[in-house]
Amino acid sequence: MHEKYRTIAFQGMNGAYSDLACRQAYPEMETVPCDSFSAAFRAVREHKADLAMIPVDNTLAGRVADVHYLMPEGKLHIVGEHFQPIHHCLLGLSGSSVDRLRDVYSHVHALPQCRRFIDANNLTPHVCADTASGAADVKRLKDPTKAAIASELAGNIYGLEILQKNIEDADHNTTRFLVLSRDSYIPEKKKGAQYLTSFLFYVRNIPAALYKALGGFATNNVQMVKLESYVDKHFNVASFYADVEGHISDRSLQLAFQELEFFAKKTVILGTYPAHHFRRLQQEAK
Repeated sequence: MHEKYRTIAFQGMNGAYSDLACRQAYPEMETVPCDSFSAAFRAVREHKADLAMIPVDNTLAGRVADVHYLMPEGKLHIVGEHFQPIHHCLLGLSGSSVDRLRDVYSHVHALPQCRRFIDANNLTPHVCADTASGAADVKRLKDPTKAAIASELAGNIYGLEILQKNIEDADHNTTRFLVLSRDSYIPEKKKGAQYLTSFLFYVRNIPAALYKALGGFATNNVQMVKLESYVDKHFNVASFYADVEGHISDRSLQLAFQELEFFAKKTVILGTYPAHHFRRLQQEAK
C-alpha cells in the first residue's frame, strides 16, 4: 500500500466495527467517520479521505445492502480487502451489572447475532443506526439498566465498562471489507502470492448469456469465488458482480476476459489486489 495514504473513511460513528477494521488493517492512518456508505465514497472522491473501508459481506447477515449498487457510480477502485472477526461486548455504565439490565441498544444486525444472550437475560432490544451509536446512547442516557452491544473500541471511546465479552451466538461471525481508492493501483505480481480481481459485467439479452459469459473462466481454469446478480428497473437479471482468483496480468485471466467480452455488453474491472491472509487460514483449516 502506498505511503501517500494517510486517511481512511468508513460508514458510522467512531467506535463502529468499520472503524475497528480501519484501525486494525491500517493502524498508521487516521479514520474518518461518515454518515452513510455514499458519504464515504464521496469523501474519497472529494479528497477528504485517501481510502474507504466498506463492508460487503458478513458470515451471518449475508450481503451488505446497497454497497454494490454504489460501485458502478462510485468511481473508485478496489485496492485491498480485509476480514474482521466480530466479537460483541456488552457495554454499560460504571457500576452496572448484567442482572440490573432491562434494555439493550445496538445495530439491527448485531442484536439478532446475540439473541441467545438477550433472551437468557430477558432484555428488550432497541435498534440504533450502528453499534457505536448504541454505546453513545447508553452513555448519554446515564441509566444503569441500559446497555449496548458493541466493540471494545466503542467502550473505550464512550467511557463504558465491559460487562461481558464475546456474547455473540456464533464464533465464526466475520465481516469482509473492501478497501477503495480514487486511483487505480495494480500491485506488482509476486511469486507465491495470492490475488483477487473484481469486476462488474452486464450480459446481453440472449438465451444462455450468463452460461456463455462464464464459460471462459471455466475453460481457462480461473476460480470464481463470488458471483452476485442484480435486477434492473425492469426486473430483468442483467448485471453481475464477481470476484475471481488471479492477477489481471495472468494469461489465463486475460483469455477469460476476452471470452467474456463476446457475451457481455459491458465489463468494468474494479481492481486487482492481494488476497487477505484470512483466506489462506480458512483453506488450511478445511
